[in-house]
Amino acid sequence: HTSMGDIKMRFLDEVAPLATNNFIALSEAGRFDKTIFHRVIDGFMIQGGDPDSKTAKPNQMLGQGGPGYTIPAEFKQELIHKKGALAAARMGDNVNPQKASSGSQFYIAQGKRYTSEELNMLQARMGKQFNQTQKDAYVNAGGVPFLDYEYTVFGQVIEGLEVIDKIAKVQKDRYDRPVEDVKMTISIVE
Repeated sequence: HTSMGDIKMRFLDEVAPLATNNFIALSEAGRFDKTIFHRVIDGFMIQGGDPDSKTAKPNQMLGQGGPGYTIPAEFKQELIHKKGALAAARMGDNVNPQKASSGSQFYIAQGKRYTSEELNMLQARMGKQFNQTQKDAYVNAGGVPFLDYEYTVFGQVIEGLEVIDKIAKVQKDRYDRPVEDVKMTISIVE
């Protein structure tokens, strides 16, 4: 539940159980309640889960908080960043070569729709090949293909994609933090 509308997600626990179980445990303990989306970039993603955001002052830079542990990366072919993907944030490769996930910070991919030509150029620039599932997802739904197999995806939005777009378009400060806080609470439903 966000101050700008509700987003409903389905977990991909069958392929990313570590990230999923951690997120559920934190949610059930209320650790995300009253946190904010502290970094939003239109055409890219919306990020939350920093526990420091519960008491943050206006214009305070966020993004370093967490529970004090990381989760091992879970990369699988079917875990891609199509629009609405729920994924774990992480520290950069220079300090985190194993690409371990943050213990609490997450993001929801927004991205954009790509043409086949744009995907071909991106493949050449990245030195990677996209499979047919990726190509179909990024042409038809959109997303953030350059994050695939770099960050753990563990869920997918099934309702509320328009809320992600709405949050991504808010006015932000120099840290990409919304000027007016976008608060959340998370409920786990069966």
